[in-house]
Amino acid sequence: MDKEKNEGNSMSDKPGENKKKTNVRIEMHKPEDFKQVYAIGAVGGHSPYDFRIGFYNDMPVGVNKSGEKVVQRILETEVIMSPLAAAELMRWLSQHIQNYEATFGPIAKPQVGLKKKTESVQDSTDLQGYM
Repeated sequence: MDKEKNEGNSMSDKPGENKKKTNVRIEMHKPEDFKQVYAIGAVGGHSPYDFRIGFYNDMPVGVNKSGEKVVQRILETEVIMSPLAAAELMRWLSQHIQNYEATFGPIAKPQVGLKKKTESVQDSTDLQGYM
């Protein structure tokens, strides 16, 4: 191999020989059409190939003819990532939650109305399969 083309890396057949480290600089850019989305929840799932997370907001619509409260769930955006990227996201998010709680205290779930002690409250939407 031509040494000039390989300046950033040191290749050797000798085990244990120190290799030269290459510095990488990452520059973050936001395109002009970048948008931020606030979401109150997420749904999604996985296949052998990827993980999908859809972020949503809920909007109360009213009461239907049967007297049921109707809430419209608006899917704002979906993120599709490789299993490796999903695992890295989990690690990143766990670390940031730990840092947040170390600074501000434990994140507590708000009480949803007055419920009887025997009545169970669903924690979140099940993440099963694709949407």
